Amino acid sequence: MTVARPTTLDEAVDALAAMPDAQLLAGGTDFMVEVNFGHRRPTEVVALRRVAELRSHSTDGDEIVLGANVTYSQLQTELAEALPGLAAAARTVGSPQIRNAGTIGGNVGTASPAGDTLPFLAAVEADVVLASAGGTRCLPLADFITGAKQTAILPGELISEVRFADVRGPQQFLKVGTRNAMVISIACCAMVVDIDRRRVRCAFGSVAARPLRPTEAEDFISEALDWSALDAEADAVDRFAELAAGAAEPITDHRGTAEYRRHTVKVMARRALTRSLRA
Repeated sequence: MTVARPTTLDEAVDALAAMPDAQLLAGGTDFMVEVNFGHRRPTEVVALRRVAELRSHSTDGDEIVLGANVTYSQLQTELAEALPGLAAAARTVGSPQIRNAGTIGGNVGTASPAGDTLPFLAAVEADVVLASAGGTRCLPLADFITGAKQTAILPGELISEVRFADVRGPQQFLKVGTRNAMVISIACCAMVVDIDRRRVRCAFGSVAARPLRPTEAEDFISEALDWSALDAEADAVDRFAELAAGAAEPITDHRGTAEYRRHTVKVMARRALTRSLRA
């Protein structure tokens, strides 16, 4: 096996240009499971953990910039005040060992329907920045994730960062699983109440092939909300939850039935909105 160990982003993209089909390795929390079970046998690897540029996070004007190697532990500690919804999602991921190793870039790149950070990133309408030897390009998350565990990344590209506009207002993350910790979600929900833009945005995971934005529900509640008091009538909250559940495209699998997932979306939508209005 050939392993490249770059220490800069330039070295990383050069290594990937020389080995465009190489497996990218950061935290390895998904990839190494497949290796250990014999499902993957890579012959070339570009290891990214030493690339300092990918481990940083910053606020660029009114924009949040997260390097691809920012870990779940960093999200839940260093960014808890600025991004409480994303920090809450990070806290639900695996064990402390997994959170110390796993990265937001890995979660985005894996593109699992159950990826815990993806609903939040969908709700804030994040962009994914891709780097290659030829330069960079930026794709909305909605265009980057093309299906279940499928992305628009091209040979020779790697995720360098995730960017999104800072949001002032309540943020929520809710997750339902078969137990309270160290579990893949049956369904999860992220919500941001954008006070400046007077817009409620939410997204759901594990109820469609990609993170699901119930845009009709968002449009309805954004119009129905009393923004001066940050409040809404009970029937408007109920209607929002019904519209969100109606947008879901769940499947039945070993973790839950489609019917249960749709019910869960309704409950989480109502609960996330109610908590936001009380915030």
